[in-house]
Amino acid sequence: MIEVRPGGRRRIDRVLGPGYLTGLGDLPLPVLRERRDEAAQEETDLSYLRRLLHARIDIVRAEQERRSSGGESIVDRLASILADNALGPAAGSGRHQQLEPSRAGEHRRHAEALIGDTGLTDVGSLSDDKLAAALDTYAAEEASVSSFRRQVQGVMDTLNAEIAGRYSSGAATVDQLLDSELGRVEE
Repeated sequence: MIEVRPGGRRRIDRVLGPGYLTGLGDLPLPVLRERRDEAAQEETDLSYLRRLLHARIDIVRAEQERRSSGGESIVDRLASILADNALGPAAGSGRHQQLEPSRAGEHRRHAEALIGDTGLTDVGSLSDDKLAAALDTYAAEEASVSSFRRQVQGVMDTLNAEIAGRYSSGAATVDQLLDSELGRVEE
């Protein structure tokens, strides 16, 4: 399970730490943007891990369904199993993400480690009990990841509201933004 460690050094520890949103009104606009961008990257990584877990959940459920109905092998249906979820209507608080996951390999290893040696390379060889246990494990982890993802999205919303409020009140201007962006490019 993912956990947040107060005072920890990981990005999720910082983003969901108790002081991350404290004193936003006193922070310079570039610091607010950096925090928002850091939170956005964490949200992207959590979304990626969540998608990996959903794929594994779909595979396990498809195997359970195949066993109960006697359908075709999971290997023959793998592409459609994974595509069904990807093509279905989005549910929840999905957001368009322009970032790439920064820890894709780490997330894949995390998802694989949840089940240990049972793996999903041959779901047909797993007993019904192991298959059910795998589904329970993946579902519990997905719920945990989703919960942290929603918290990170709340942080992003708070930071975006502060930034928007500054533009709305005139405390920040687009000209200042362009000047700061131009300064970064020239460096």
